[in-house]
Amino acid sequence: RMEGYGYYALPSGTEYRGSLWDGMFHGHGELRFPSGGRYRAVWERGVPTQGKYTFADGLEYDDKKWHYCDGYDRRFYTEICSGFQPPGVPQLTNQDPPKIIPEGCYDCGDGFYNPKTRVVVDYKNRFLRNAGDDEHEWIIRTCRKAWDVAIEHKPKP
Repeated sequence: RMEGYGYYALPSGTEYRGSLWDGMFHGHGELRFPSGGRYRAVWERGVPTQGKYTFADGLEYDDKKWHYCDGYDRRFYTEICSGFQPPGVPQLTNQDPPKIIPEGCYDCGDGFYNPKTRVVVDYKNRFLRNAGDDEHEWIIRTCRKAWDVAIEHKPKP
C-alpha cells in the first residue's frame, strides 16, 4: 500500500497531493479539483479532521462565518474584490464575461447541466457527475439558462 508523501489522481480528474499511510490520506494533504478549487486538510486514516476549501477564484469557504451570496450581501466575489460594474452593465456570474451556455443547458457553477441527460460536465465538456433529483430541482429552479436573455453593455459612441 502507498505510504509517505505522494500524488494520487482519481478518475474524476481530482488529484491528491500529500501524506499517505496504509493506502489512505493521512497527515497534511490537498485535494485539487478540475474546477480549480482546492481542499487543504489534515487527514486521519482517510477522513479530514480539519480543513479549508478555497474556490478557483481565491474565495475561502468558512462554515461558521459564511456570508457570501447569503441573501444579505448578494455580490459576487469578483465584485467584493474589485467593486461593481458601472450602471447598466450587468454582471450575471462571478466570471466576467460569463461562460456561453450550450443550447438547452444550465450553468450550475462548476460546469454545464443538461436536464435531458441529467449529466453535469465541466467547462471543457468533461464528465463530472450525474445529478440526483435534489440537484436537478435546484439547478432548474436557480441556475442561469442558455435561453436567458442577457443585456449587453454597449458603450456610447
